[in-house]
Amino acid sequence: MPKLKNGDRFPSFPIQTLYNSAEVTDTLFDAPKTVLWCLRYIGCTVCRYDIHVAASRYQEVQEKGAKIIFMLQSDKDLLAEELKDAPLPFDVICDPEMKIYQALEIKPAASVEELLGPDPEKLKAKGAAATAEGFSHGKYEGDEMQLPAMFIVNADGIVEKAIYATDITGLPTLDELLEIL
Repeated sequence: MPKLKNGDRFPSFPIQTLYNSAEVTDTLFDAPKTVLWCLRYIGCTVCRYDIHVAASRYQEVQEKGAKIIFMLQSDKDLLAEELKDAPLPFDVICDPEMKIYQALEIKPAASVEELLGPDPEKLKAKGAAATAEGFSHGKYEGDEMQLPAMFIVNADGIVEKAIYATDITGLPTLDELLEIL
């Protein structure tokens, strides 16, 4: 399958989530807009920070008539253990075999330099914010070079916005996402 573009129909496939199992069509399209936020894994400090920020400000996303579902390379059992004291207001697709990443053409970076991106200060600032919230690197999972992606899908299953990041900080922040929604 080629990379998704704005206007494409989002494909359906079975998924395993932190809280249940379903088909993508059953999970994604039950809100006016769904943000599928694809990161690396729960042990990644900046990924964990993005999840934390989205959870703490989730009401703002809902006020825009949207919901978020994260996708991680994390194993469901490890994810459940990591989040046992901090339940999330949204679900997380667990894709430890990275089949969905591959199906959606969410590629890993070709080098560490590509992963870190052209603005190392942006990553340092995000890392500092994550550290200030008490996050540190956890267990490594999946492909350490995995790049993130984000898809905003409407209730009819049409991709309104497809974003394939070119580095680890290449996705919109929550504030930017709220403007897009």
